[in-house]
Amino acid sequence: MRNVRIDEIDDFDRAVLAIGTDYPPGHLLPYHEHRRAQVLYAATGVMELATAEGTWTVPPDCAVLIPAGTRHQVSMPGVSTRSLYMEPAAVPWFPTRCEVVEVSALLRELLLAVVDMKPRYPEHGRDAALVGLLLHELSDLAPLPLDIPLPADPALRRLCDAFLRHPDVHDPPARWATALGVSERTLGRRFRSFTGLNFAQWRQRACIVHSLQHLAAGAPVTRIAAALGYDSPAAFTTAFRTLLGRPPSAYRADR
Repeated sequence: MRNVRIDEIDDFDRAVLAIGTDYPPGHLLPYHEHRRAQVLYAATGVMELATAEGTWTVPPDCAVLIPAGTRHQVSMPGVSTRSLYMEPAAVPWFPTRCEVVEVSALLRELLLAVVDMKPRYPEHGRDAALVGLLLHELSDLAPLPLDIPLPADPALRRLCDAFLRHPDVHDPPARWATALGVSERTLGRRFRSFTGLNFAQWRQRACIVHSLQHLAAGAPVTRIAAALGYDSPAAFTTAFRTLLGRPPSAYRADR
């Protein structure tokens, strides 16, 4: 099915429904939620999903898993998406928090194929077998560290939001501590408590994740590294590979 709303078919008696949707450039899908769990994939472009807990950046060849009932919004640069909507009982392994996962060549072909199936596909036969294989492939994927957890504390959240608008890998924790009127030790405890990361880890991840949109747009590594405050392109590349296990070139649009 293509370019239909899940609300129109949500009551169909199939555990998995697949929809392909075309979005215009710069489209923002405002906050909403689904009764079913969702897998959202776009073959091109970088999507960004946001919830009250944080943001998830979804580069090409990746998908985001969205648990049922999760209120979220998605910004899209102009993409054609493939979405799976799954009854929660059919995916007991599904995460309880959004996750970004890598899409293999096989999984990509399965996602492209299932959107052309009839919504009430036969429960036995080829289409049902494709759905079963797709769910098996999804259940075996490990999450990528492409989320930026955000604190519930309003004052710290404001500082985090400001940093995400202008990330700098050398932004000192002393500046944040002063703005909050606390010690650096207290700042560190708050970061760990709210995000699960220490300040340096959060700052580094935010910078690397921020770079993905620029890489996908074709910006040179030298320019990206300088804009984020890295001492050299090599330092940026090392940090990037440490977090994601691949060099920045793996996420360029022209790769």
